[in-house]
Amino acid sequence: MAPEVRLNGPENEPLGIVSLSEALRMAGELDVDLVEIAATAVPPVCRLMDYGKFKYQEQKKAAEAKAKQTVIEIKEIKFRPGTDDGDYNIKMRNIRRFLDDGDKCKITLRFRGREITHQDLGLALLNRIRDELADSIIVEQFPKLEGRQMIMMIAPGRKKTGGGAAKPAEAAAVPETGKTAA
Repeated sequence: MAPEVRLNGPENEPLGIVSLSEALRMAGELDVDLVEIAATAVPPVCRLMDYGKFKYQEQKKAAEAKAKQTVIEIKEIKFRPGTDDGDYNIKMRNIRRFLDDGDKCKITLRFRGREITHQDLGLALLNRIRDELADSIIVEQFPKLEGRQMIMMIAPGRKKTGGGAAKPAEAAAVPETGKTAA
């Protein structure tokens, strides 16, 4: 360690630059520990504190940060080109539920046998899904054929805060322009 350190007191008040032996003596008098905070600084920054309490506070901060993190999962929903309306509606309900939970969805359309010759049907189905969910999603990966599967990735859309007010204004402006042109 360096011969001199920049010392902070127990309440984090600066005490100035003192020799290492003086800092250790002060720590002994106050019955606290001398903790090195920033080793790379010149001179190194040390603080007089209870090291056990310091470690406990750091653990609490780390646990709090971990609790605030949200894990985004990728949920996969599988379709076929001939998926009927009943199954389609159930799968759409599940997609909406996943998006409401904040998860991303990987929509996989699997072609079997000669279905691969009708890729246009698969693309139409994925576009139908995208159009139905258009107001609440962000398309991260547009439909792409990978082997015998067509894949599209979607994520939950952002909540609209100011965007809702702009649409009625545009709608009101359209009839006015129609009246002046007539």
